[in-house]
Amino acid sequence: MRAETQNIVAEIENSLELLAQRMNWETAQYRLEEFDARVEDPNLWDDPDAAQKLMRERQNLLDAMNTYKGIQQDLTDNIELIELGEMEEDDEVVAEAEDTLKALKITAAEKELEALLNGEADSNDTFLEINSGAGGTESCDWASMLARMYVRWAEKKGYKVELQSETAGEEAGIKSAAYKISGHNAYGWLKSESGVHRLVRISPYDSAAKRHTSFSSVWVYPVVDDNIEIEVNPADIRIDTYRSSGAGGQHVNTTDSAVRITHNPTGIVVTSSEKSQHQNRDIAMKALKSRLYQLELDRRNADINAAHESKGDAGWGNQIRSYVLQPYQMVKDLRTSHETSDTKGVLDGDLDGFMAATLAMDVSGKSRSEAQADE
Repeated sequence: MRAETQNIVAEIENSLELLAQRMNWETAQYRLEEFDARVEDPNLWDDPDAAQKLMRERQNLLDAMNTYKGIQQDLTDNIELIELGEMEEDDEVVAEAEDTLKALKITAAEKELEALLNGEADSNDTFLEINSGAGGTESCDWASMLARMYVRWAEKKGYKVELQSETAGEEAGIKSAAYKISGHNAYGWLKSESGVHRLVRISPYDSAAKRHTSFSSVWVYPVVDDNIEIEVNPADIRIDTYRSSGAGGQHVNTTDSAVRITHNPTGIVVTSSEKSQHQNRDIAMKALKSRLYQLELDRRNADINAAHESKGDAGWGNQIRSYVLQPYQMVKDLRTSHETSDTKGVLDGDLDGFMAATLAMDVSGKSRSEAQADE
């Protein structure tokens, strides 16, 4: 077997090992048998919510087991084909099996990443908010660039993107925008993007062509579904209506249909500016519940909680990622040290590498560079 093929096999085996660890393979069959026994209980559906949760957990375990066994079997089959082809000096069989292994390596890596998305709300849809920081027009333009980046990323994933509200900048860009992004694992992927994003570039708004630094913040919250109950006391909220602002023309409302909800105990403010005031109330209330649920998640995780407590101003000291366009080109995540010189690709939505590095760090407690140093 060629050295290149041996390396591919080693990468697949490593992905299989990590998949096994994530699902606790040694006890998986016993847990499945327990699920099967509970499914056969005639009283199971006396509590429909509990029954549906049980069925989802069973299906998730079964899918994980089948994925693991499928990759393992494909790996074994193609290794045997290569060995057989080499014995019979059949280059065509060897080449075909090697191509299959290359595709299997990609599949195994994707499944390895998906296995990291096993948090309580990871599979949910998500709200994504972008706010410009200090810097006036520069930061507003940077906020609009970030909005475009995340919309491009979501579209590549096949997710549905809905603009919930938007406030235009005075000269260019946006002061803020809120989106709902719908699709399997939308929150699980995007949760790592919460924080302050820093841009360094030659400003297109500076006649002297000087280098400028701009900041914008991104905050991500899971959409609370029917499986997560969040109670909001009506006495704790204030609901205001106002006339929404937008790009102009047919998009400007002539009635006070936009809705702003303020949660007094926490200071959380959410808005929605669709055409219908009734729809806006519903959207804003869901967004508020998602924010409150995120606070609860934060309390369970000290690291996440610390990150949100330091949200503060979008400026120096709070950034999680730097996007440098001049004097050189580089995007670097300051948490994981993951970086790339393909700034255009990143701003066009190629973010999976950064998200994957953060997910892996959340599991291991170390950045990729630290893990490599240990090796």
